[in-house]
Amino acid sequence: MVDGYLKLIYPDGNFDKEDVEEILKLALEMRRRVKEQLKKLGGMEFYDVNFSYIDMEDMSEHYVSVPEQGGGKLIPEGMLNPGQVYTVSHGKSDMIGVFRLESQILPGNGKFDRTGLGSDRECKEAVDTAFNFLRANGNRISGSLGVLNKDFIINYQDLQGIGMTKKLALPTLIALCSIALSRPVQSSMVVIGDFSIGGTIMKAENLPSTLQICLDSGAKKVLLPTTSFADMATVPPELMSAFQLIPYSSAEDAVFKALGVE
Repeated sequence: MVDGYLKLIYPDGNFDKEDVEEILKLALEMRRRVKEQLKKLGGMEFYDVNFSYIDMEDMSEHYVSVPEQGGGKLIPEGMLNPGQVYTVSHGKSDMIGVFRLESQILPGNGKFDRTGLGSDRECKEAVDTAFNFLRANGNRISGSLGVLNKDFIINYQDLQGIGMTKKLALPTLIALCSIALSRPVQSSMVVIGDFSIGGTIMKAENLPSTLQICLDSGAKKVLLPTTSFADMATVPPELMSAFQLIPYSSAEDAVFKALGVE
């Protein structure tokens, strides 16, 4: 493909390194799109959709992403601000995507506002589940949360336009605790899984594809429910070894692990 494009675009043979690199990225992006479709049709034997090239001058490796598939490092490296959380799960369109929560806190009397959810009833119920859980069980997490003396605002962002996920109870709980305690979540971490109104932990759906999206998006640590470890046999070893997997067994345990508290 690269040779063909070079002959078509530069028939006189006059091109430099930057010209070749631009065509190489285009060729790899097109090839990755083919593999993305094979992955959807053929299962996890096509899980490895990443393509890269090496610059021979400095031996640096460059990965080529497909924007609509979640590449391009949506999850930044380094520590985030308190109250900022990333989660990966199925959206309203049933595609798997990346979602970001950003929080604010003000002195108040226990009010909770959420933006970015529109009129979706299931999403609102999920975030209300988190806040109600925190009000009822906050002392088991930290005596200094002071939920009743603060007002919280969380903005929910669908980073890939696939429709907001309804798996928001656990990410919301972690975001609320993070902003209330002024303690950020661990660097490059993604939260996977959720919990019910009764506190039951729910495992991640389609774990291999979920972890692949985490990898494509730049995650290096994955907060994963212990209930999902039964599905580890379906995950290719190369994919599983790409992360630091951090298991949790309860909502409170997930908060402690996300904030790096022993």
